[in-house]
Amino acid sequence: MRRSPTPRGARLARLLATEQLRSWGLPLDPAEHIVAELATNAATLGRVPGRDFRLTLYVVGGTLRIEVTDTRGDRLPHPARPAPDATTGRGLLVVAALADRWGVTPGPHPRKTVWAEVDATR
Repeated sequence: MRRSPTPRGARLARLLATEQLRSWGLPLDPAEHIVAELATNAATLGRVPGRDFRLTLYVVGGTLRIEVTDTRGDRLPHPARPAPDATTGRGLLVVAALADRWGVTPGPHPRKTVWAEVDATR
C-alpha cells in the first residue's frame, strides 16, 4: 500500500497493517509497533515532497516480513543512542529490539527499503 509521507500517512499505514494482520489471524504484537516506527521514519526522515512511501507485508514459512520503501536512498538508517533527554531518535532501537532480523536494501535509485522480520507465530 502506498501512503503519503506525512504523520497522517504513517498513522494510516499502522492502522491498515493492524487490520491486515487481524484478517490473517496473526498477533499484532510486535508487528504493529515495528510498522509504526518504520512508517514514521519514512514519513519524516525519508520524506520527499510529492513522493509516497510504500508499506508491504507478507508471510513466508511462518515469518512475517514488513517492508517500508521510501525515496531517500541517500539516507541510510542506522540505530543511534540519543541523549537521555532527547524526544526522538529511538525508533530503530525499538525495531532492533522487537524484530528477529532487520536491515536495509538499497535501490533502485532513488529508493531504499527498510525491512524487519518477526516470527508470525509468537
